[in-house]
Formats: sequence, C-alpha cells, structure tokens
Amino acid sequence: MKTTTLKPTDIKRSWHLIDLEGQILGRVSSEIAKLLMGKGKTLTGAHLDSGDYVVAINSAKIKVTGKKLTDKKYYSHSGFPGGLKMITLEQLLAKDSRKVIEKSVKGMLPKDKHQQDRERRLKIYADDKHPYAEQLGLNKKSEK
Repeated sequence: MKTTTLKPTDIKRSWHLIDLEGQILGRVSSEIAKLLMGKGKTLTGAHLDSGDYVVAINSAKIKVTGKKLTDKKYYSHSGFPGGLKMITLEQLLAKDSRKVIEKSVKGMLPKDKHQQDRERRLKIYADDKHPYAEQLGLNKKSEK
C-alpha cells in the first residue's frame, strides 16, 4: 500500500457561485468556509492550501434569525483611550453588506498561514452582477 501526499502541482482549483438571497448567515458562511479550505476534496492536507474560489452574490439579501439584527455588535478599537467603536449588524448591513459576510467567514477559517490566501479567494458582491462569468462557466452553478 502507498500513502499519497498532496503536492502543489496536484492542486486543482474550481470556481463556485453561491447566491446568498434568502440564505441564513451562519449556515451559508460555514459552507463558504468549507469550500475555501477544500474540505470536500479527496486530496487535502494541512500543509498546503487546496481550497477553491467562491463568488458570493446578493449579499444585501442575506437573512439572520432571532434578534441578531439589533443585538449582534461588532467592535473595533483604535488603540487610544476612548477609541472603542461599536456597530450593530443592522447598521453594518446598511453600510456595507459585504463586510458582514467577510467577518463571518473569516471567523470560521482556521487561524494559520493560509488564512489570508483563503480570504483573497472569496469574492463578494451586493447584487447579482460580477465579472467572473467566464471562470464560472455559463451553465456551471454550484448554489448552496
């Protein structure tokens, strides 16, 4: 018996289109994170990044359950005294809905040397217009 290991030349990246309209934020974010990590592939390894490209459209039409729109808060701090800033999910969706998806998927990715490359392969658009129709193919859609 032989044990095969993944080499950089063995990595084949495919493109996935995910329509976020009417989808629940957490559930679709975990599916996107799995695609970015390459969890569904037969050849995978922690030493190489074998994930795919993901194009997410209609981020402005994402849904959340419960009272998350008003209760979920995102914090940032400038490092100076009194520099704590807070924004609710509802305000962030109105300001830039793509940031909500980015933050959600980033939280689900492992914190390792591949995280930044995986984040770069995620393309998010607020509406259904995107420049990746050629890479995705005309009839090829993988909607989750």
